[in-house]
Amino acid sequence: MKLDGQGRGPLLGSRYGLASASYAIHEADDIACVVSGFPGFSEGWLDQLSRSGHAAVALAEGYRQRGAGVLEAMTGAFSLALHDKRSGDTLLAIDRTGSCSMVYTVVEGELVFGSRLDALRQHPRVRSEPDLQALYHFLYFHMIPGPGTVYKSQFRLLPGQGLMFRQGQAELFSYWEMHFNETENQSFQTLKTTFLETLTQAVRSCSEGAATGAFLSGGTDSSTLAGLLGQVTGHPAHTYSIGFEAAGYDEMEYARIAASHFGTRHHEYYVTPRDVAQAVPLVAASYDQPFGNSSAIPTYYCARLAREDGMERLLGGDGGDELFGGNARYAKQRVFSFYEALPHLLRKQLIEPVAFSLPGGKHFMPVRKLKSYVEQAAIPLPARLETYNLLERLGPSAVFSREFLAQVDTTGPLTLLDSVYHSAHAGTQLNRMLALDLKFTLADNDLPKVRQTCELAGIDVRFPMLEDEVVSFSARLDPALKLKGTRLRYFFKEALRGFLPDAILTKSKHGFGLPFGEWLRTEAVLQTLAHDNLQTLQSRGILRAGFVDELIALHKAHAGYYGTMIWVLMMLEQWFRREHPDWKAG
Repeated sequence: MKLDGQGRGPLLGSRYGLASASYAIHEADDIACVVSGFPGFSEGWLDQLSRSGHAAVALAEGYRQRGAGVLEAMTGAFSLALHDKRSGDTLLAIDRTGSCSMVYTVVEGELVFGSRLDALRQHPRVRSEPDLQALYHFLYFHMIPGPGTVYKSQFRLLPGQGLMFRQGQAELFSYWEMHFNETENQSFQTLKTTFLETLTQAVRSCSEGAATGAFLSGGTDSSTLAGLLGQVTGHPAHTYSIGFEAAGYDEMEYARIAASHFGTRHHEYYVTPRDVAQAVPLVAASYDQPFGNSSAIPTYYCARLAREDGMERLLGGDGGDELFGGNARYAKQRVFSFYEALPHLLRKQLIEPVAFSLPGGKHFMPVRKLKSYVEQAAIPLPARLETYNLLERLGPSAVFSREFLAQVDTTGPLTLLDSVYHSAHAGTQLNRMLALDLKFTLADNDLPKVRQTCELAGIDVRFPMLEDEVVSFSARLDPALKLKGTRLRYFFKEALRGFLPDAILTKSKHGFGLPFGEWLRTEAVLQTLAHDNLQTLQSRGILRAGFVDELIALHKAHAGYYGTMIWVLMMLEQWFRREHPDWKAG
């Protein structure tokens, strides 16, 4: 039987599954293929074919004409699988920014693939053995960076990557990589006009064909999308915000400012500690491997609020910081780069002797600050970005059992960071950091967070900031316009001045951060949940005996910092209970 069509819901791709919310499938005598997500085509004939039929038909015809080169003409968010019946070759790929997912393994010369690791485990010959190195990476990054997964010999495609499976062998290749053009020079007004037109079209494209609302945290990205959504649809946008009854975490004031400014139909929900306790097992189970970003909880409640309100799709502002220079660490590292630029003799013969050798200096605050500055400036990037990482500060031996450490490479995380940072197609420190964050912060962390929680809530999500034209614009924007001195997102904010409220333009970045560490101090329901999970995890042989008790004591003094690690350990145990309840480190 030949298949040809499109739809929504679970879908079997190949033999064991490519699950997706939306898909197009096509089968002919020579080619069978499936495309998931929201694909498009940059070449007119393929775009026309896609619109008159569907994306899988266009993919098949493009493959007939150009082979795997058809990927270079694909745009939007997608994952795909194509089988060439003539040659026996199979092609897998995902989109340029990693908005969609594809995992795979090769077993006895057979390619097994799916959008989630759960699909691979359905194959009778696939062994799913937890990878100790991946567990170490999880506790370092609070997620597992691709291409690795939690299981040995099971891998995830990277953004812009394809895989060709031919005669029992898998060959990976990049059909697209981010290249930063740091020499293009255009007037600010020309750039502003192009940017606003490009972003407006991205919102229009992402909102077509479904009842669409927008996440609204009150930050520059979400506020911009909410305003543009109202413009392109011609009616007030539906916006959704999450608040917390916790000092320093509630951003509802700014969300309300944006909602009032743009006249949106605004909806709010305040997450409680009890909500968190109820959602933890549900959200943890929605991921196919351990995932430790606690803001998944408020994201889920926000998506659920929109779904209950009748929305079919939400627009997320993810990607704006990584494309336009919005993370505070970019400014901080600029300050450290000033020291690197000083003459060698000045540093070695004057500054460092004062910082490290001045008699009584440790009792003088300016000298202590200078010493801290010099010590951090001496650490090369990207390792300097991890100076506040708990595993770096405490040391692996203070956290993990000797038996576990004997089986992992503790330098593995920094090796991964070095590889991406130094291979970036960029000539400036800022753009290399952006490339790093596009991979580790966005593709490995924020996108899975939003994608999976929206799927759990039963709603689609699109990311206008990650539409190809917006990404391309950011790549050719002068880095001095992204970060002007230490002013974050300079161009983005100036281009939107007059459109966004001034209060939004001047606020500090926050988002839907969960006050778990603060609540854990006083809320019995969270204390019971955390204690139960951590005590069980302690028995699995990963952590050093006594570390859990020490961590709980440390948390009392620094709730936010150590509360994050308690959350991450709790989510690891949630995964073990669901997938491998009897597992212990061997």
